[in-house]
Amino acid sequence: MILFAVIAIVFIAGYWVRKMVYENRLNRAHISAEGIIAAAKKEADTAKKEAIIEAKDAAHRYRESVETELTGRRHDVQKQEERLIQRESSLDRKDNALENRENAVSKREQKLDRRSEKLEQDEQQVATLIAKQSQELQRIAGLTQAEAKQLLLDELKTQLASEREKMIREAIEQAQYNADKKAKGLIVEAIQRSAADMVSEATVTVVTLPNDEMKGRIIGREGRNIRTIETLTGIDLIIDDTPEAVILSGFDPVRREIAKMALEKLIKDGRIHPARIEEAVDKAREEMDNQLREVGDQAVFDLGIHGMHPDLIKTIGRMKYRTSYGQNVLQHSIEVAKLMGIMAAELGEDVELAKRAGLLHDIGKAIDREVEGSHVELGVELVQKYHENPVVINAIASHHGDVPAESIIAALVQAMDAISGARPGARSESLEQYIQRLTKLESLANEHAGVQKSYAIQAGREIRVMVQPTAVSDKQAASLAFDLKNEIEQQLEYPGHIKVTVIRETRAIEYAK
Repeated sequence: MILFAVIAIVFIAGYWVRKMVYENRLNRAHISAEGIIAAAKKEADTAKKEAIIEAKDAAHRYRESVETELTGRRHDVQKQEERLIQRESSLDRKDNALENRENAVSKREQKLDRRSEKLEQDEQQVATLIAKQSQELQRIAGLTQAEAKQLLLDELKTQLASEREKMIREAIEQAQYNADKKAKGLIVEAIQRSAADMVSEATVTVVTLPNDEMKGRIIGREGRNIRTIETLTGIDLIIDDTPEAVILSGFDPVRREIAKMALEKLIKDGRIHPARIEEAVDKAREEMDNQLREVGDQAVFDLGIHGMHPDLIKTIGRMKYRTSYGQNVLQHSIEVAKLMGIMAAELGEDVELAKRAGLLHDIGKAIDREVEGSHVELGVELVQKYHENPVVINAIASHHGDVPAESIIAALVQAMDAISGARPGARSESLEQYIQRLTKLESLANEHAGVQKSYAIQAGREIRVMVQPTAVSDKQAASLAFDLKNEIEQQLEYPGHIKVTVIRETRAIEYAK
């Protein structure tokens, strides 16, 4: 019984313990479920509030966009209404203006009608008066109307012919004056913008020696050193009593410069013998070639000319050692090129092509001492060899009038070449040549019939011819000036241009007593 009681107690105690655990779990489950439900309700409430807020925001934004759009549309409609109002007012003003214009036109038509009626009446009165005057004139002059009309027409023709000739002459004189004024203005501006130096011609070069003992070393044993230098360079060495100086004489400036460079190297080195002389001359020639190319490159660079053949640039450098009437050919060519650029820019021509033609117009002078032919022919052959522009070729060929100029640039080269050579100090000539030119100039004028006396003035740049007024008329004076100009161009060589002035003066003098 005790065991049964213990078992029953244990069973009952286990039952109560299990029941208490189950109830405890159930309570905790209830509590957890209630918490989950509360949390869910809380989240649902939060989501609902957020959704409501978002919906309100979206509705607010939509309302604002709609209001903005309506405001813009309202503004556009207001602008359109304003435009329509302005257009209506403008149309009203135009209608008023048209009405006023129509009224003015109608008034003007009425005035014109009245004036035309008055003119018709005046014309009738004038016709009547003319008829009466015509009858009276016929009666007084004894001429018919046709005869009087023909006489009047003849007089009018004579007067009109005289007036027409006068007007044509005045127009021609005015055109010539304007053209000369414009041309002189352009030339003066071009000359003012071009800076040039005065030049002089020289055929000797002086080399300074450190002492007079160097002269003997230059001459060498039995003169072998000086003979070697003269043979290799083609230049004569003049060794005289001039202290510490040797003179190099020759007409080729390039050879003279090579001889100077070689001699200076020998003097600096101190070793002077034929083998060393030959070496120095060869080295001087190489340095001269480089120097000629540098001079040509500098000239082309300064003028802004591109695409020129290197050998042609070297030939341009040779012009530095060539003179014409004492004027350095390279400086003359650069001066002409600058003048060409200025004139081409003023006339709307190709500036670079004009400068190219100006720089190359005397290129033949760089080689005319080595090859037979005139510098014009040699220049044309040289630029044709290097495929220069046909305009440049024609400018070279025509710059002394040998062939016609085929372009404005070619004509400009002639003018700018004359300007560069004719400016004061540009060229020089010997006294003998100067006197011969003046004498020849006066003799050409004196050979013509009717010439009383001729005077070459302004250093031979103008000749004034006095003619006998009884032997030479005004027309013959003009013809004499033209013929004398042609003879001077054909028979004389001169820088610049020569002005020919023929003077025919007639004086009638009486004394009242």
